[in-house]
This record gives sequence, structure tokens and C-alpha cells, in this order.
Amino acid sequence: MNWHLPDADETPAAEVEREAAVWRPLAEAARELVDLCVMSDVEEDEVRAAQADVEAAVARLRKVRRTQTLGQQHLTGGRRRPWGNPVIGLRNPIAPPLHVTSDATGRAETRFHCGAAYEGPPGLVHGGVVSLILDQVLGHSVGAAGRPGMTGTLTIVYRQGTPLGDLRVEAWIDREDGIKTWAKAHMIGPRGVTAEAEGVFILPRAIRERLLDRS
Repeated sequence: MNWHLPDADETPAAEVEREAAVWRPLAEAARELVDLCVMSDVEEDEVRAAQADVEAAVARLRKVRRTQTLGQQHLTGGRRRPWGNPVIGLRNPIAPPLHVTSDATGRAETRFHCGAAYEGPPGLVHGGVVSLILDQVLGHSVGAAGRPGMTGTLTIVYRQGTPLGDLRVEAWIDREDGIKTWAKAHMIGPRGVTAEAEGVFILPRAIRERLLDRS
């Protein structure tokens, strides 16, 4: 279950970009490391040397550990910076990451790449990863339309295997009814649609009255 809220980060843009410039390269390097843990074919001594380097980096980063996740900081501090998100997170090495564009009508789209770290069946993206990505983009759709919500139900229809490589997702609002919003999406590979999704998103209690009063 995901909670999709509109952006509301009060941090000055210059400070956000400064922090991003520090953390983005680290996450990108770690993301490549994840891929190479799957795809590298170097000799054993190189593997052991790399392990030592990684353990040294881990020791450096472990010196100071956050007391809250980035998501928890958002909830308590009123900021929207999903850098830890496993799909779009700037600081999360397991995120592809996705860069989603959207508009006020609820249309959302993203183009991205899934490499070997996301493999399920040979040469194909794991079905759970497909579901994860579709859920995220559906959430962007409802949030962009001014109806942010938590995923109530998510239905996935797998039309064909989703190949590793360059992919695209499109999402849109289907209908609304009270506190519920229905959104649909599909994932597209080089041979067409590979999976379709429909999600029902529920307005969080904290913002239901404010949004429903406008309607």
C-alpha cells in the first residue's frame, strides 16, 4: 500500500540541489554496483578486492545513521522529498530510478530502463517489479489530478513478458466517486503493451474534508 501526496517541500531550491549533488552520484555508483554484482565476470581476487572496498565504504557511511527514514521525516516535518522511494528515490540504489511527468488532468508518463538486477524469468523483468512500477505511476496520476491517495486495491493483467531494457509507462484517471479514485496504466515494451493495471486509491483522512469541500 503506497501513500501518494503532492509535492510540498519548503526547503530552498538551492539547498535541495546542493544535497542532491552530494547524494545522487553515490546512489548512481551504488546502482551500478548492484548491476555489476549480477553481471560482472571478473576473477575471484578482483571480487574479494571489490568486497573490501565496499566494506570500507559501508564503514564510512555507518558513522552517522539517521534516526528517521526520509519518508518519516516528511510526515513529521511537512516536507515532500521521496529520495528513499524504491521506484523514484534519488538516494535509493534499487530504484531504476523513474522520472515521472504528469499534468493536472491526471495523465502521467515515464520512460526508464530495467537492467539485469530486475530480472525474474530469463531476460524478463520480474512480475513484482512490474507491479511496483505500475503502482507508483498510478499514484503520480491521482496525485497530479489533486486527489492523492493510498492504494486500496491494485489489479495487474500481464499480457506478455516484459523484456529487460528500455520501457515506458502511461497512466490516467478513469473515474472518481467520493473518497475513491480509479486510475489505469499500462507498461509498454518494444513489442507493445506488456502489462495493464487498475488501481483504486483512497483519500487519506487528513485531507478528505479539504478536498471534498471543493467539489
